Amino acid sequence: MAPRAALLLAALALPLLLAAAAPASSDPGPAAVTGVFQVRRKFPPGGGGNIAALRAHDGRRHGRLLAAADVPLGGLGLPTDTGLYYTEIKLGTPPRTYYVQVDTGSDILWVNCISCDRCPRKSGLGLDLTLYDPKASSTGSEVSCDQGFCAATYGGKLPGCSANVPCEYKVVYGDGSSTTGFFITDTLQFDQVTGDGQTQPGNGSVTFGCGAQQGGDLGTSNQALDGIIGFGQANTSMLSQLAAAGKVKKIFSHCLDTIKGGGIFAIGNVVQPKVKTTPLIADMPHYNVNLKSIDVGGTALQLPADVFKTGEKKGTIIDSGTTLTYLPELIFKEVMLAVFKKHQDITFHDVQSFLCFQYSGSVDDGFPTITFHFEDDLALHVYPHEYFFANGNDMYCVGFQNGGSQSKDGKDIVLMGDLVLSNKLVVYDLENQVIGWTDYNCSSSIKVKDDKTGAVHTVNSHDISSSSSSGWRFQWHKSLVLLLVTVVCSYLIC
Repeated sequence: MAPRAALLLAALALPLLLAAAAPASSDPGPAAVTGVFQVRRKFPPGGGGNIAALRAHDGRRHGRLLAAADVPLGGLGLPTDTGLYYTEIKLGTPPRTYYVQVDTGSDILWVNCISCDRCPRKSGLGLDLTLYDPKASSTGSEVSCDQGFCAATYGGKLPGCSANVPCEYKVVYGDGSSTTGFFITDTLQFDQVTGDGQTQPGNGSVTFGCGAQQGGDLGTSNQALDGIIGFGQANTSMLSQLAAAGKVKKIFSHCLDTIKGGGIFAIGNVVQPKVKTTPLIADMPHYNVNLKSIDVGGTALQLPADVFKTGEKKGTIIDSGTTLTYLPELIFKEVMLAVFKKHQDITFHDVQSFLCFQYSGSVDDGFPTITFHFEDDLALHVYPHEYFFANGNDMYCVGFQNGGSQSKDGKDIVLMGDLVLSNKLVVYDLENQVIGWTDYNCSSSIKVKDDKTGAVHTVNSHDISSSSSSGWRFQWHKSLVLLLVTVVCSYLIC
């Protein structure tokens, strides 16, 4: 049995953890309104070969989050079957289809423009990419720098601005990628929900970026998409624009199903199930909350009071786009010690730098539940099948990561990703500045209310199957549906 001191030191780095956790005589073993948008996975499903690539993707997204924000919303929280999602939208008149990544961290919708330099024309995902052409849409119009949207975006009139000068944008992310272009106002097309399982064509006017130049990852074709749709809190987001127009509530929710696949993503006031909430921290660019304590198997971890303190590059962020969950080094060590307290005889294996082990029984029966406690007595229960993920026959890997070894800037941040958010209905109520969740069967349905009319309708989970060409075969059997819920009587959304 390894002594506690050895395990504490071992948790500082994976190689040391592997050595300290294994019995001394053991061989460590071989490396083993109203609208509907169908949201699909960005990465194809597969076996253990995907997990390193997904963590690398997490790393890039983590860097973007800390710098300027680019956190994709959605996902199936299993590294071996991936959970990063994109959605299909239609812009312009006549409408054309664009595939955009759903993103809780950024605040604008942008797509690659016809004049774009270094914009991919093909995608390794097997998708047909489309460049937006403002002149090809009868409803499209360029936003000038002296218009209200531009002034509001930049906090006032830009220096040197004059009539007919385009309102430009530029976003530079922490991983070095960037997008530059100008703003356009045009029609966003979607399927308007008119009843349970019934839709009809609907649309709304939105202002979005027309990307003229992309750099870094955004300029490569391996996993290229047409753009990004931001669900951040700023007034420039699609959600904020539709809410300002009185078409939707500034509330959205998601339920990611790792049991049967699929899930729900809805905009509007969820009335069933009831969800308890915790305040969002004011004046923060992301979905920051106050984490108060952690217990493992009902026993509180003894952690310094300031370890959860919120500040610049500190605190806790709810990030449904990151696949894994990242914990500051001290928290990571204590959690790992408590989780494996009754399993000192387990032999660990390094599988693409993940901490993995053989276990023939039920992990839910053999390992403790981890509970994160937040302000206003909101708890997040994370069960063993949610913080471990299966990777082959009786092989399980740990979904928690030591944030100190993943990102210098993020070493003091608790970043809670898909693995711990899956199988829960998570509600982002931006009107009341709270976020909440409850354990839920994400393959079932929720009820959403139109506050103006009082009508309540059922939103079901969705599960879409299709395939693609271009050398990769996909089974899109796990997907989300995004439904916009209006507050306007004439545009009933459910």
